[in-house]
Amino acid sequence: MAAEIHSRPQSSRPVLLNKIEGHQDAVTAALLIPKEDGVITASEDRTIRVWLKRDSGQYWPSIYHTMASPCSTMAYHHDSRRIFVGQDNGAIMEFHVSEDFNKMNFVKTYPAHQNRVSAVMFCLGAEWIISTGHDKCVSWMCTRSGNMLGRHYFTSWASCLQYDFDTQHAFVGDYSGQITLLKLEQNTSSIITTLKGHEGSVASLWWDPIQRLLFSGASDNSIIMWDIGGRKGRMLLLQGHHDRVQSLCYLSLTRQLVSCSSDGGIAVWNMDVRREEAPQWLESDSCQKCEQPFFWNIKQMWDTKTLGLRQHHCRKCGQAVCGKCSTRRSTYPVMGFEFQVRMCDSCYDSVKDEDRTSLATFHEGKHNISHMSMDVARGLMVTCGTDRVVKIWDMTPVVGCSLATGFSSR
Repeated sequence: MAAEIHSRPQSSRPVLLNKIEGHQDAVTAALLIPKEDGVITASEDRTIRVWLKRDSGQYWPSIYHTMASPCSTMAYHHDSRRIFVGQDNGAIMEFHVSEDFNKMNFVKTYPAHQNRVSAVMFCLGAEWIISTGHDKCVSWMCTRSGNMLGRHYFTSWASCLQYDFDTQHAFVGDYSGQITLLKLEQNTSSIITTLKGHEGSVASLWWDPIQRLLFSGASDNSIIMWDIGGRKGRMLLLQGHHDRVQSLCYLSLTRQLVSCSSDGGIAVWNMDVRREEAPQWLESDSCQKCEQPFFWNIKQMWDTKTLGLRQHHCRKCGQAVCGKCSTRRSTYPVMGFEFQVRMCDSCYDSVKDEDRTSLATFHEGKHNISHMSMDVARGLMVTCGTDRVVKIWDMTPVVGCSLATGFSSR
C-alpha cells in the first residue's frame, strides 16, 4: 500500500519520500500530522483514514472510518486533535482522535450546507466552524451548541475559503472568479470589498496574517497576490502553470510561495524580490504605436481606405497594439510572466537579459494534484488528487534548510 522511503540526496527538486496507495476513489484532502509520521486523508470513497509510518518505512491505516457520503474537504486541529470532515451531502462531521492516533470518536454533525461542502476551517478561540459550499453560501456554526450562527449567499458556487482569526474576516473565492472579503459577526456579516482579477473560477486561497497578503489560484492557470495590509490595492500576477492552480502555501520566513496545479506541476516562487505590477490593458480604436485602425473603427477605415487590424496588448506596458507592432515575445519574471508573452517592439528592446532570469522553479509531481498541504516545521509536503495516490515530499532542497529551524506549524 506504500512505497519504501527513499534517501534524501541534496538536489534542487522535491524529493519523493513516500507514496500511499489504497483509496478506491479521488483523495480530496491529505494533511500531515505535526510532529508525527502520520497522514490523515479524506476521499470520495467515503473514508477517513489515519496513516501511520511503521518500522518497515511503509504507511498503514491505523484508523479506517467509513462515512455516509463522499468526503469533499477536511480540517484538522492538532492541539485539540479534532477533525472536521465536509461531505457531498452538505454536512460537516466532527471527530476526536486519540493521542496514539489509533482510535477516532464521533462528536457531532453540523448541517452546514444543502450541497457539497467545498472548504472548512475551525476557529478555536470563537469555537466556530466556518465553511463554504456549492449551495452558494458561506456559513458559520457554533461548535459548542451545533447551532447555525449565520449564512451569507453569493451568486456563484463558493469554492474556497481563508479566515483571519484575529480580525474575524473571511475571504471567499467563487466560481465567477471573484473573491469576497467578509466581516463575520456572531449572527451577521458585512461585505468589506470584492477582489476581481481572475478570468476563471477561483480554486484556492492562502492568507498570510503576518504580512497580510492574500494569494489566489484559479482555473485561468494564474496566481494573484493581493496586498491586503498595504491598502493600496496592489495586485501581482504570477503566470507559470499550464493548468488549473489547485493549492497554495506561502512560507513567510523565506518569502516563498509553493503552488500546485492539476497537471502535477509544483512551483516555488521567490517573493523576496522586487516585482512589478502588471499594467491594466488600455483600450483604443487604433494602434497606439502606428495609429492604424482596428477592425471595428469603421470611420477611420473609410477615411484612410485601409482594412482594420486585430487588437492585441503589450503585456509590459498595456498598450493596445496591432500585430505588426508587437511581433516579439519575451519572458518577464519581475512582472510574473515566466512564459514568453507578447510585447510591443519598444518594450521588448527595453528588457535586459538579466530581466529574463526566472524567479521561480518548476517541478513535476507526476500525478494529478487537487490538494496540497505542508508541515513547514519539517519542510514536508503532501499531495493528493483524482488518481487516488497520496505523495509525501521533502521540500527542503527547494525552499531551503531554514525551514527546519525557523517555522512552526500553522
